Amino acid sequence: MAVFFLLIGLEVKREALDGELASPRQAVLPIAGALGGMLIPAALFLLASGGGEVAHGWAIPMATDIAFALGVLALVAPHSPPGLKVFLAALAIVDDVGAVLIIAIFFTGEIAWPPLAMAGGIMALLVALNIFCVRHLMPYLLLGLGLWLAVHASGLHATIAGVLMAFTIPARTRTRSTEPSPLLRLEHALHGISAFMVMPLFAFANAGVALGASSTPRVTLAVFVGLAIGKPLGVTLATAAAVRWRLAALPEGVSWLALHGAAWLSGIGFTMSLFIAMLTFDDAQRIDAAKIGILAASLTAGTVGAAVVRASLRVSSAADRRL
Repeated sequence: MAVFFLLIGLEVKREALDGELASPRQAVLPIAGALGGMLIPAALFLLASGGGEVAHGWAIPMATDIAFALGVLALVAPHSPPGLKVFLAALAIVDDVGAVLIIAIFFTGEIAWPPLAMAGGIMALLVALNIFCVRHLMPYLLLGLGLWLAVHASGLHATIAGVLMAFTIPARTRTRSTEPSPLLRLEHALHGISAFMVMPLFAFANAGVALGASSTPRVTLAVFVGLAIGKPLGVTLATAAAVRWRLAALPEGVSWLALHGAAWLSGIGFTMSLFIAMLTFDDAQRIDAAKIGILAASLTAGTVGAAVVRASLRVSSAADRRL
């Protein structure tokens, strides 16, 4: 999963420098949506969990599976407005940043300081490579492997190493060079590895459930409510508030119905939620119960989101014909 989080870090850096997160006004809408889509699901999970040890899973419905959400959008609405795709991608990226912070803060074991100091030294070397304009990827990858080992040994979750390394990869080319930047080259190379190897392997290895997990239905219910209800509700309310308060505007060509459909698609948690569930619970029954909730919620959110987005396109098409 460190490879997946490395890709997330690269995408965040690119979006922050040149994409939807570069302009404060552009960034407000997906950031607001992501915050609403994290806080409301966590709150509904806590309400539905009934407290106790089940409540420890509050972070499970906070994540969006960016690959599946965008995949469903591309499949059911290939001609949707570009602004809708960009909004959903930016929202999912901010969601993933939130997941990284949650993992770093709440799923860190006892800190081993010597390996952590070693990780700090490796990070300093990676930053130095960037400062001295080293454009070859191999030194970054070799030091990144050392960073991953050091972070893992320190007690911090090793996936954090991927994000930290990503922020040191140069995003600019040499003056007058026409070749892609190191960041774009690495991002392009990792897309295939992440989409066709890392995420499918993780999903196949961890998505299986024992149907006898019904002995802990409270976990399943809390996860389902958080993802399938909390996500679309939180994203829609937060974006509506941002537009209402004139902090942001809807993307060009995107209606409120289409944006609400994207909010439903953000409820597809799947691999990211599975990952957090396995970090949260030690009990196999609770893990299986969480998996059932994640799969049911992701299927529901994806189905409803697809229907809403398609309906928004039909409404827009009918409006265009009347003009």
